[in-house]
Amino acid sequence: MAMPETMPGGDGHDAATPAPSFAEAFAVWAKIGLLSFGGPAGQIALMHREIVETRAWVSERRFLNALNFCMLLPGPEAQQLATFLGFVLNGTRGGIAAGALFVLPGFVVITGLSALYAPFHETHWLEALFFGLKAAVVAIVIEAVIKLGRRALKRRLMMAIAALAFLGIFAFGVPFPAIVVLAGLAGFLASRGHDGDMRRAEAPDDRLRRHRPWRVAISWILVWIAPIGVAAVLFGPASTIATLGVFFFKTALTTFGGAYAVLGYVAQVAVEPFHWLRPGEMLDGLALAETTPGPLLIVLSFVGFQAGFHAEAGVSGMAGGLLGALMVAWVTFVPSFLWIFLGAPYVDALRDRPRLDGALTAITAAVVGVILTLAVWFALHTLFADVGRWQFGPISLPLPQWASLDPAAAALSVLALACVFRWRLDMPATLVIVGALGWATRTFG
Repeated sequence: MAMPETMPGGDGHDAATPAPSFAEAFAVWAKIGLLSFGGPAGQIALMHREIVETRAWVSERRFLNALNFCMLLPGPEAQQLATFLGFVLNGTRGGIAAGALFVLPGFVVITGLSALYAPFHETHWLEALFFGLKAAVVAIVIEAVIKLGRRALKRRLMMAIAALAFLGIFAFGVPFPAIVVLAGLAGFLASRGHDGDMRRAEAPDDRLRRHRPWRVAISWILVWIAPIGVAAVLFGPASTIATLGVFFFKTALTTFGGAYAVLGYVAQVAVEPFHWLRPGEMLDGLALAETTPGPLLIVLSFVGFQAGFHAEAGVSGMAGGLLGALMVAWVTFVPSFLWIFLGAPYVDALRDRPRLDGALTAITAAVVGVILTLAVWFALHTLFADVGRWQFGPISLPLPQWASLDPAAAALSVLALACVFRWRLDMPATLVIVGALGWATRTFG
């Protein structure tokens, strides 16, 4: 790949802390990939704890700058953040390792579960296995929102932006891209009084002299689309595997706002007109993906597996399912490397431009509100079997049916909260304790 091996203009890491070796960083990224439960909030918090708090490999400021940048991109922001940080620490190979290890454990798990689901459609044991994990994840996400909020909401304006972002999405259904634009505009305008502080980044041409954006773009676009061409040649352009590649290639360009922003659309077209899934199967896949490590978009590999497994022509069965899952994962997650390697060398320059920095700080505050929305959504669907909607003019709020409250899920959620906030247990211990009790409850209760 024609890409720089370190961040332009320095050693690629924060000067006060020695950069880790590739092997040392690789081990940490593998750990993060295996423990990255809890959706983007929990995953971002986990990376912050491991990379910023525990090892001080990256400064708080650079971490937030990276998060701000990733929030503007289509695709899974947590994987992109891992890729960015890996690139900062160890150059291109570090970014590839961090991004790949963030996705790989979840892909292996969801593919294995899909292989069991496809021929048998028996998910009761899976529901028992994941019942307790869902309750534990509720507590982990709440902890993550609190930690991120403490870092990002240090001024009243940022608190107001977070609150408005929460209300905008939670009650009014404002699209996430609109939230990002409005928050960034508010932060930009709020910083207008600091024009005198604006200055050019020191020797910007020198810092970026090794970066070749066109080479990066062409290289990674070819990597991105290559499997689609191979599938078209081997199985035909109208084959299920090639069709999956083309469809999810297009989808990857529109996944702003996280997984939930695109899953509703995918669920519709996967049933009609493609007939990749039967009605209700998308919910089964989502239930599996909610409690696997890695980005929630890994559920799209479930769709790919089912489509390939049930293909009417060409490769099908387990081989078709595996190829379908691989194709969808490839075209969904590879573009994250393109966006990061293309834009990451420019991100640190934002620190020298207060108004742009103010815009990104405001976007981070808005993201806190957005993640809080996801935390509430996840908690409601964990605790209640039936969640409807209450509509009044432009306001639309989730309305849980109190009669559908699951006492066991509530009790396990309280236990998980106690593990996290009272006893200060780490994530693996919380998952093991609450997950085991949940499995026993569903199996023997």
